[in-house]
Amino acid sequence: MESNGKNGKNSKVNKAKQPPILFEKTQKIIRDLNKKLGGTLVTYFNNPRGSVCHDDVLALFELLEKIGRQKTIYLFIKSSGGNGQASLRIVNLLRQYCDEVVAVIPLECASAATMVALGANSIQMGPMAYLTPVDTSLTHALSPIDRDNDRVSVSLDELTRVVRLWQSQRSDKNENPYQQLFQHVHPLVIGAVDRAESLSIMLCKELLSYHIREEKMQERIANALNAKYPSHGYPILFEEAKRIGLDVHHLTPEINSQLLALNELYSEMGQRATSDFDDTHAHGNEILNIWESTDVLVYYQQDKDWFYRTEERRWISLNDNSSWRRMHKKGSKVEKSILHIS
Repeated sequence: MESNGKNGKNSKVNKAKQPPILFEKTQKIIRDLNKKLGGTLVTYFNNPRGSVCHDDVLALFELLEKIGRQKTIYLFIKSSGGNGQASLRIVNLLRQYCDEVVAVIPLECASAATMVALGANSIQMGPMAYLTPVDTSLTHALSPIDRDNDRVSVSLDELTRVVRLWQSQRSDKNENPYQQLFQHVHPLVIGAVDRAESLSIMLCKELLSYHIREEKMQERIANALNAKYPSHGYPILFEEAKRIGLDVHHLTPEINSQLLALNELYSEMGQRATSDFDDTHAHGNEILNIWESTDVLVYYQQDKDWFYRTEERRWISLNDNSSWRRMHKKGSKVEKSILHIS
């Protein structure tokens, strides 16, 4: 690595792109939305490389401790998903700081993010909003490897469909599809995915139990979200969400417009900020996860060097300074600090 002769600092780091922090602009919209909603807005945003994770629970706790207990929390969600067990913990934590949770969704609320929405008393959806099925896929230590030498996720629905297709088209009834399948997918991966599918249904029922007492309805919604749809990314729009039994309502145009403006600011903060120094060296510096409410912002910023190891055909990280960071407004001053989460 190059060094600056005067102060010894890495000159490449000095040139690395920095993501913008638009705290003043987002706070202005949040304050306005609090008045229009008649409650407290809490926002949760993932950029395309962020995901719902267990660290989010600690980040949310930091935020909720700052704003205190509220009668109603309006939860803005924009996420492509992540860990379903973390979704349950997020909802459980929210419920301890308010009497009612209302999910407000202007855009994508997929997979594990849909699970978070299931824990809300009601869901308000904009014209472009959608939920998705929550059928489980997982990346196991023994999962198949893709062309970039990364482990790929495997879903039970995909495996079941392969077996079903094989059985419908086989010429020899004595052929066992698993003999061929095991050459590509390890048996332990198949077992782990099957177990994860049962976990997903259990998580959905538990989340719905926060506001739906009837077990048959919990079961019906959970099974629909886990088994009804042919694609994990199938967009469940407003009318479909209502048909499967969710308490959904339309966002007012004014609220939806401001949530989209907020999403635009978060998208700017979460833009890809990769600095390429040469063919094998780069620096990644972008915001992946964001939590925000009145006078407080907590976000995870990836901040590390990348080196491409040619013989392994993969990027490895070096000098990782990634961390959760917080901004807290006190009067006219904004305090910034590192939030140590391990």
